[in-house]
Amino acid sequence: MHLSENLRGILLMCTSMAAFTINDTFMKSVTQSLPLYQTIAMRGVIALVGLGLLAALTGAFRFRPSGRDGLLILLRSLADVAATILFLEALLRMPLANLSAILQALPLLITLAAALVFGDKIGWRRMTAILVGLVGVLIIIRPGTEGFDRWSLLGIASVLCVVVRDLSVRPIQGAVPAGLVALGAAVAVTAMGWIGAGIQGWKPVSPAEAAEVLAAGLFVIVGYLSSVSAMRHGDIGLVAPFRYTSLIWAIVLGLLVFGDLPDAWTLVGAAVVVGAGLFTLWREQRLRRPSRPVPASPDPAPLDPAR
Repeated sequence: MHLSENLRGILLMCTSMAAFTINDTFMKSVTQSLPLYQTIAMRGVIALVGLGLLAALTGAFRFRPSGRDGLLILLRSLADVAATILFLEALLRMPLANLSAILQALPLLITLAAALVFGDKIGWRRMTAILVGLVGVLIIIRPGTEGFDRWSLLGIASVLCVVVRDLSVRPIQGAVPAGLVALGAAVAVTAMGWIGAGIQGWKPVSPAEAAEVLAAGLFVIVGYLSSVSAMRHGDIGLVAPFRYTSLIWAIVLGLLVFGDLPDAWTLVGAAVVVGAGLFTLWREQRLRRPSRPVPASPDPAPLDPAR
């Protein structure tokens, strides 16, 4: 039974990563012809309907967060808005796999930021792994060389915003429903999309473009639901590393849909980052006491919240 739960968690996590990456693929494709903010607004409506139904079914609307928790949810939502803008602006101009490779540094940066902000202890082994992972990011973006893509800086900025997003939920009381936290972010991102669309302009939408936006929104909902479910099955230390399967999906879809294939340096850098991240997860799991409960994150979904 225990093995069955682990396998279920792994499959759900892989499903989540596939769904989020397919969403990214649809968004990158449709923003070649539609304005970015219009697309965010349209997809946001779909995500709001799905997450709103989820919140209603789970009774999240009956919960009233405290003033402190409300401010933390607001901070998380604003960080989500910034992360979404930066991520999609980079996605519009970068190969999917290259941006995904940069995003693999997120767990490392969250570990480092948690030590700086909350005083979490990091031993020399994990600190070394974090530094090695950051070197891997430098290999990917290659600043000062001909291979440097300035849009990759937006990807890094997006990751930093996600660090703020994820750390902001840590002090939130565990009783706050995950659906309420996620819905607050979805409202903020969707509102940003409509405001931006009013400034950027609105174009007529073809049936094919509408279908792509609808697919992106549906895959966002699937990704969120499967991500939440994945963290509730099996050992978190066994399930969490399968987040890195998103890079495999990004490479495959980037090649099949856009004809983009990462160069050797990007693949080397991605391997360094993923290896460092896996070591960090393994080390954290080994150091965690068996009797110590694993705190549940209000929203364990990966990077793109507008996802």
